[in-house]
Amino acid sequence: CSGVVTVNVNPKVEVLKGDTAKLPCTYKVSPSSSNTVVEWYIDEQGTRKRVAFRSQGGEGKSDDDSPVTGRVTIGEDFTLTITSVDPSDELVFYCQVTAGPAGVGDAATKLEVFFAPEKPELTRPSSQAISAGESTSSEIGTCVTMNGHPQPRIIWFKDDQPLPEVKDRKEKTYMIPSVVKEASGLYTIKSTLYMQPTKADKDSVFQCTVEYYMPRDQIKQKKSDTITINLNYPSEKATFSLLNTDPVKEGDDVTMKCETDGNPQPEIDFTKDGDAITGQGGLLTLKSVKRTDSGLYKCTAIDFDNLDADLSGMISLTVHYIDPVSVIPVQPQVVMLGDKVEWQCKTKASTAHTVHWKKGSEVLSQDGTLSLQDISYDKAGEYMCVGAVPSVPGLTAQATVNLTVKGKPMIETPAAGVVGKEGDMVTLKCSAYGFPAPQFTWKPSGKESVSVEGNKVVSTVTLQATAEVIKDGVTCKVSNEHGTDSKTFQISFKRAIDNSANRADKQQGGSSGVVIAVVVCVLLLLLMVALIYFLNKKSKLPCSKKDKKEVAGGEVNNDIVVEMKTDKANEEAGLLTKRPSTEQV
Repeated sequence: CSGVVTVNVNPKVEVLKGDTAKLPCTYKVSPSSSNTVVEWYIDEQGTRKRVAFRSQGGEGKSDDDSPVTGRVTIGEDFTLTITSVDPSDELVFYCQVTAGPAGVGDAATKLEVFFAPEKPELTRPSSQAISAGESTSSEIGTCVTMNGHPQPRIIWFKDDQPLPEVKDRKEKTYMIPSVVKEASGLYTIKSTLYMQPTKADKDSVFQCTVEYYMPRDQIKQKKSDTITINLNYPSEKATFSLLNTDPVKEGDDVTMKCETDGNPQPEIDFTKDGDAITGQGGLLTLKSVKRTDSGLYKCTAIDFDNLDADLSGMISLTVHYIDPVSVIPVQPQVVMLGDKVEWQCKTKASTAHTVHWKKGSEVLSQDGTLSLQDISYDKAGEYMCVGAVPSVPGLTAQATVNLTVKGKPMIETPAAGVVGKEGDMVTLKCSAYGFPAPQFTWKPSGKESVSVEGNKVVSTVTLQATAEVIKDGVTCKVSNEHGTDSKTFQISFKRAIDNSANRADKQQGGSSGVVIAVVVCVLLLLLMVALIYFLNKKSKLPCSKKDKKEVAGGEVNNDIVVEMKTDKANEEAGLLTKRPSTEQV
């Protein structure tokens, strides 16, 4: 009866380049045999070559001169281990079991080695630009990916859409691939894309992707950077545009751009009202324009690849302006206190405009006329007439006039001086209107300084608060050719004011306490009177002699105590005791 040897291995073992591969092998022998040898072979050009062997109970050994010599071992369980796996190790391995009389059996396992390729590099050709509409296909780009295993493949994309893989050079779009197997056993893949692009491809984005396999049937991808093509195509129309976003006004820089929809841009000429002017590279720039720069501008281009196309454009440029404002009367005005004055303000502009008068931020008139009646000192100063074109931001013109008010001096209401005690120094300010500027006289005098604050002249004096100063005050007198004015500054004590206020508060508090005490006493007194009245009324009720005897038969003892307390915790007690005597009838 013949024996049977059954050998079991994994049909496929997957491993990454550089890692360790383990190829297990188990067997069954029937009938059993004590003289069993397990040998591992590789298939080398149709011939088996042993790489390692081990007898049952013996030591494992590897053979010399095999592709895995020095990197292979066989374990006690007959598993073949290969370290530092290389792509060249991707072979079919056979586990062969020889079991004496039982015979020989074997099984094959395939070792597959994987290595991810590098990110693909996409480059454009160094040749000149591609022309649209040519009858032959032009090179778009070359995609290269290196060091992959197993052999990866390259996929081309245009605008994120995959292109069919076409190798026929008669087609308008095709690819020329090439594969190089390096000495390391890794693959370098190159693919060059050819197309006959049209004008629609001028903005197209090209990219290539490498697709490769990894263990456990994984399919992965790496994408290249993107490229665009330099495509030449004829012009069909021209566009002439004003790059300024706001309305143009005098003093602005103006830029106009003329361009066609072709590539490259043809030569462009500019004219204004039919006269040639110079531009540069499709741009016409006007520096600090004036109203005379308004007019009709035209650009014209000629594309020799499309001579029939009308490549021109026009811009009607309006330069807005506003004339300087004129004010009548022009000279500064000097008027007497209480008089009146009037100014007229006018201007012209390229479109609807406004004219208004203002002093500081306050708008006083919006019709060009400023009329001031019954003039007071606070109306002296600078007035501004502003002309503006609301539809053109920043287009304004302005002029200023000055008003001086003459008259006798007028002192503002003085603020009292305050000192801590007699003998302290006190500082007083006397502010006066008037023109010509008034002269100041202090009585009594002290250390004085004069300053101008707007329309006012301010004199500041510092002196000692003597008894006489505190009693009579300090007088400020101002005068000019139109008259005089004077005011007296009173000096007071800060502490005296505070103490008086405290005393007043205390007096008010004491008076409130007295009133409350009086009200309480009156209420208690009324309560006592009512109680006494009630008791007397009760004792004088009419009764018969018999009743009186009965009453006399017993002793009546009524004790009534009335207690009074004040808020001051002093107690006043009133004790009212009534003891009626026994009456014999």
